[in-house]
Amino acid sequence: MFEIGNSLREARLRRGVDFAQAEVATKIRGKYLRALEDEQFELLPAQTYVKGFLRTYAEYLGLDGQLYVDEFNSRFVAGDEHDPRSRRSNARPSRRNRRSETNLVLIAIGAIVVLTVIVFSAWKWSGSSDNAQPPATTSSKTAKHSPPAPLLEVTALRGSTQLTVHTGSAEGAVRFDGTIQQGDAPRAIRGNRLWVAISAPENLRLRVRGVLVHVPGSQPRVILVTPTGWRPA
Repeated sequence: MFEIGNSLREARLRRGVDFAQAEVATKIRGKYLRALEDEQFELLPAQTYVKGFLRTYAEYLGLDGQLYVDEFNSRFVAGDEHDPRSRRSNARPSRRNRRSETNLVLIAIGAIVVLTVIVFSAWKWSGSSDNAQPPATTSSKTAKHSPPAPLLEVTALRGSTQLTVHTGSAEGAVRFDGTIQQGDAPRAIRGNRLWVAISAPENLRLRVRGVLVHVPGSQPRVILVTPTGWRPA
């Protein structure tokens, strides 16, 4: 355990940086930087902002941003929100759901193949003319059983971004809480309504039901995502 605020202050003083310079470099308002050094985290809008600001400020000062986020989680975040075991338990149903969807698709495809073979054999056996066609419902059945695109797909375009996703609202179940970094595989999150907090929207590319959307701004944002798009929370 270490003192988050004192460590940040000492690093800033060693570098000879004042709050005005740090505000310009990090795009974080000076009063929030001062609150981080004083450990007055209640002055910041939400815990998601605290984590994003901590990571950005620490890395600007040449420190390990993740170390400061972990220390904040261990001392100030209540409940299971930052417990890795909770994330694993949340992830297992998602993986089971994906396996179930995959199995349904395979079963549907197999049924379509069998039906096509039966229809073709009956047509050939009855001596139908060359103008006869297989049923035109094959493609529609395939489309009907294809799994829908995830409600939200997140890809890092640059740098690293703190992302927190809850079901429905800020009090809902945690679907994801971590860092999205450039080079990571796209993160797909399913559901019907998601509460999403983003520390740096300009670093991410978002798709809603497979459609590319744009969340403007360089400051942290909190949005609600539904099948029709997104809006500020």
